[in-house]
Amino acid sequence: MSRPAVAFRPPPWLAHALRAQRGPVSWSAVTRGALSAGPLLLIAVLLDRTALGVIAAIAAMLAGIADRPGSRRASVKRIGVPALAGAGGLLVGTYAGVHADPVALAALFTGIGLLAGGVSAVGPVASGAGTQLLVASAVGAGMPAPEAGWARALAFVVGAGWLLGLRLLLPTPGATAGDFRFDGERAAVAAVYAAVADLLDAAGTEAAVARRVALTAALDHAQDALAGPRLRRYASSSAERRLHAQYAAALPLAEAATALAWAGEPVVGRTSEGPRRLAAAVRENTHTGPLPAPHRSVPALRALDDALLHAADAFDRGSGGDLHTRRRSVRDLLRVAFGVGGREYGLRVGLCFGASAAVAQALHHARWYGQHTHWYWLPATAVFLVKPDLGPLASRVLSRAAGTVLGALLFAGFAAVLPRPEGLVVLVTLCGALIPVATRHFAAQTTVVTVLVLALVMVGGEPQASVSRIGETLLACAIVLVVGHLPMPGQRGGGVRARLAAAGEATQAYLAHVLSESADRATRWTLRREAYRALAEARTAIALTAAELPPLARHSEGADEVVASLERLADATTACAVHLDDSGHLSAGDREQIAALLAELAKDGERARLRLPELPLAG
Repeated sequence: MSRPAVAFRPPPWLAHALRAQRGPVSWSAVTRGALSAGPLLLIAVLLDRTALGVIAAIAAMLAGIADRPGSRRASVKRIGVPALAGAGGLLVGTYAGVHADPVALAALFTGIGLLAGGVSAVGPVASGAGTQLLVASAVGAGMPAPEAGWARALAFVVGAGWLLGLRLLLPTPGATAGDFRFDGERAAVAAVYAAVADLLDAAGTEAAVARRVALTAALDHAQDALAGPRLRRYASSSAERRLHAQYAAALPLAEAATALAWAGEPVVGRTSEGPRRLAAAVRENTHTGPLPAPHRSVPALRALDDALLHAADAFDRGSGGDLHTRRRSVRDLLRVAFGVGGREYGLRVGLCFGASAAVAQALHHARWYGQHTHWYWLPATAVFLVKPDLGPLASRVLSRAAGTVLGALLFAGFAAVLPRPEGLVVLVTLCGALIPVATRHFAAQTTVVTVLVLALVMVGGEPQASVSRIGETLLACAIVLVVGHLPMPGQRGGGVRARLAAAGEATQAYLAHVLSESADRATRWTLRREAYRALAEARTAIALTAAELPPLARHSEGADEVVASLERLADATTACAVHLDDSGHLSAGDREQIAALLAELAKDGERARLRLPELPLAG
């Protein structure tokens, strides 16, 4: 009798390495990539400023990696802030490479790594800034050039600014509905209404939790898209004010839908039709038309009906709305950067960056590199490998090694047949166009970036160095694997614990406001957004840590149960808020439900050995 076949289930770190992002190709991003690094390099070659053109093209490449889907307004911060940090790193690295001895240079790079690692814990934009600061420091010190440091820094800003200008000026798909400047914002707000409808359809089913998580992600994305930098404090055009009003009108709908999903009872099919019509109206920049009214049999359905009426009114008036965001103070940012998560992050990045720079200097002075003098590859590679927010360590190392080997071999083939420099300029242009597609997987991105950078430095005068780049990459992988698993001072898993603590504090503030029975709905929505955003960030950090090798993954054991309990508490708090609006006070049953969830949360925290903030029970 034959045994049934057992399906192979790879370990989490390998499964993560094999997983790629999905979704439609952004052809507008492909176009921007093709118009960025290649044309900049061509202009520099024609003007006999090849070295500066290489720097500008590297900056455009890094900006292209940061050019993710979203609104134009959000792209200013997402691309611009890291570019300024990169220019500063290039300036420091250039002068340090000229004046500092190897020991001082390694010490300086360790200090920069400590700073950049701690700052990276603040958020995605800060992480991008930290990455470009470190990479540009290594390039500045390890890629000698005749130009002064300030000129190279200026070229870096010009390269990144060129791609940012393309992002702001070129039309993108979907920009034909209304003002083309708000295509990303319009799609983000429409996605919120669609996510509300999906959650209503999933109410009472096992898919409700996943749909609520998707709604949180849509709200976070829309909030970021609309809250980007602006010259004026308030929305300055009618189209923008209308989008703000449409986003604000979605918040009570999201609240009512969450309460219905928490109740666990299916709702009739026509209930989701209203939010879907609102989503289409936002997407196409049209009027809503008549909206179907849901049944008003329970408080959550009455809240949904009221929210639909409010949304219809807001769509007609379009007079603006509060985005319900609060800017974090400098003190809050410093607390994150120098807290337990930031310290662990900074120590690991600083040790890897400093050690890789020291090893690269030793190999450089020992003539292991041969005739060329560029030694930046090893520390720059270590930067991308050691950043925890870029994915699990083992997955990054495996993907980076495979991508570099493939990219170096491909470039060796191209270099043997392409004319110079025109053929290499075309290759840089092609790679720039491929970056938006390659960002779906770290190995694919590494392959494209490897070919692009090797082409750039060959145009700048470096001989073909594919074999040495493979060796340096494998050496960087070994350094990061060793340092990544070294015991650190304090408690391990600091990043996860810091995110969980932040989620607990945000949930505490939201729960305390609802239990106080305050009538201030604007503050409640702000606290609700902060709580769910913090929970989503904690969930992401836990998922990344759980996909590490067992010595690192074990430090996050039980954390997923804690964040799930916090999410249930936040959902129950939302349901209580809806009941509060309906009756004017919380019932004894509401408070008993909250008490039971708090007790469950305390047990989960004890099992995971996590210290959570004190959460209130009474107003």
